[in-house]
Amino acid sequence: MASIVAAAWKLAGEQGVGGVSLRALAREVGIRQPSLYEYFDSKNVLYDAMFADGNRQLLARLEAVELPRDPRAAVKAFMQALIGFCVEDVPRYVLLFQRQIPGFEPSAESYEPARTFLNRAVELLHAAGLESQADVDCFVAMVAGLVDAQISNDPGGDRWVRHLDRLADMYLDEPKRRSHR
Repeated sequence: MASIVAAAWKLAGEQGVGGVSLRALAREVGIRQPSLYEYFDSKNVLYDAMFADGNRQLLARLEAVELPRDPRAAVKAFMQALIGFCVEDVPRYVLLFQRQIPGFEPSAESYEPARTFLNRAVELLHAAGLESQADVDCFVAMVAGLVDAQISNDPGGDRWVRHLDRLADMYLDEPKRRSHR
């Protein structure tokens, strides 16, 4: 099944995640389309497997990053790794972080690696003094905004993502500003 999911990612890279068809996937892996239904009885089941796989890839990438001891520097390193992961594979980013596939909702099982990722991000934010749900929401919005701007306006470049440190500093300094009010 892993080889079929890998082939689906290959097709997504060529056609976009919404352009993956079970017919093309069967052709890519060298089986007849009816045989593919033994593994995935619908396109949404395939997307679910891809969603879980993509989130496992994200966790593996982030676990490989040696985070600095300083909480602030750790948040920045985490964000840098996350943004790099997102911009390097647009179809994977679309499936994991945007809801562009009509009718697709990840299963609880495939969503578990995403929860693990988010919990890790929240732990890092808390260690850096950002403890409210609003702080987490701002983190998500900032990362998504940088990634979306980069992908949309300068694919393959760094026009937007090069501002990560500056934006992260403003974000990480915000609790200090709140406490001085």
